[in-house]
Amino acid sequence: MARLVRILAVLCAGLGTTLATQAQSIDDYANDSIKRLSDYLKIDTINPPGNESRGVKYLGSLLDEAGIPYESVESAPGRGNLWARIPGDAAVGGDKQPALVLLHHIDVVPANRKHWSFEPLSGDVEDGFVYGRGAIDTKGLGIAQLQAFLALAASGEKLNRDVILLATADEEAGGFFGAGWLIEHKPELFADVGYVLNEGGSGRVFGDQIAVLVEVTQKVPLWLRLTATGRPGHGSAPQMQTSVTRLVRGLKRISETEFPVRVIDPVATMFEGLAPYQIASGQAVVPNIREAVNDNDYLLEMKLRNPGGHALLRNTCSITTLQGSPKINVVPAEVYAELDCRLLPDEDPETFLHELERIINDPNIAIDKIMGFTPAVSRTDTPLFEVLANVADEYFGATVIPTVAGGFTDSHFFRDLGITSYGYSPFAFAPREFAGVHGNDERLAVEQLRRGVKIYYAVLRQFTVRP
Repeated sequence: MARLVRILAVLCAGLGTTLATQAQSIDDYANDSIKRLSDYLKIDTINPPGNESRGVKYLGSLLDEAGIPYESVESAPGRGNLWARIPGDAAVGGDKQPALVLLHHIDVVPANRKHWSFEPLSGDVEDGFVYGRGAIDTKGLGIAQLQAFLALAASGEKLNRDVILLATADEEAGGFFGAGWLIEHKPELFADVGYVLNEGGSGRVFGDQIAVLVEVTQKVPLWLRLTATGRPGHGSAPQMQTSVTRLVRGLKRISETEFPVRVIDPVATMFEGLAPYQIASGQAVVPNIREAVNDNDYLLEMKLRNPGGHALLRNTCSITTLQGSPKINVVPAEVYAELDCRLLPDEDPETFLHELERIINDPNIAIDKIMGFTPAVSRTDTPLFEVLANVADEYFGATVIPTVAGGFTDSHFFRDLGITSYGYSPFAFAPREFAGVHGNDERLAVEQLRRGVKIYYAVLRQFTVRP
């Protein structure tokens, strides 16, 4: 039956309303998304080690069922990536518009079962939710993209641009086996791409109102390893100074340093856009963030109650890893710590490193860069951003607010190529619903997913269907 529908879709592609869309409406695609997400969540793609090829196999089976060709490649054994394309066409006397990529990552972060109230890879559908690690980050988004993509392909509409569905590996560890690898080894895939829709933004519920956040830039990760050296010895004979005491002293200096507050333009725009919603929901908010940051009491209160928002106002470093002696009675010659530093998008990383060296003030502590990205901001005066705003108003009666992300996504790879990339999700989360991302008991509401498929389809139709 499914094959017959696809054949009819091809035969009737020129009609305004095809027999295929009559046979399977967007409601059908929305309803099918529940079972598909449940099945996707049951597939173990926890990174490390990733094993994203398992997810590629599953997504490929759904594309096969729909009769849509796709390609896949492994960047390393088990590290699979997949893409499929709906081709657009040029109007008579006109040019085809730059392609749109729908991006999500297949890998998910680990989950500690003893802190969850259900099996993290259960995929259970109960009480109006789909449960499992990755339900929000980002398998739920991936299924919403897939179902909207399949509905667009079945519609037979003529498109003004190619639409590419892209599922990648390794985002949770930096994307070097996924989006980064594809850009380096498959550059032809992105030769005609002008836009990317990725994770990083979503609707947020404030009381009885919704604001739609679209991520346009993010703090820049700078991951560092600090290695301290000293004379080794026996633990029974304490020395005046060792590699351990040097490192502890250096880390104490870093932990006690508060880097200067700087309100960059995208952050100011974000705070000012959110303020009316926060005030309406009864939150204490100062709309003018540039003035508010001059009040130390306000900054302290914000750090306690909204650490994510506070982190957007300055550079930050978190001490996350420590490694010393493997034996309790051995004073080691070398120890190290790792820092997760996040810089404001306009910060020069080399200048920041020199500042960190000054703070540590110890020639026996070396600083090595583990990972660092370049900053970039996507413009909002684009046809795609206008479509996102139109759809937000249509479905939520909501305003779109450009935002800055404290974490990083694969969007930076594409921004480095000059490709406009937005963090956009068709879901609208109340605060507690979003708590499971990288936390415990991650889940996505069934109605969120159903509605999300329809919203994503509306975005695709408005942006890609030729008038």
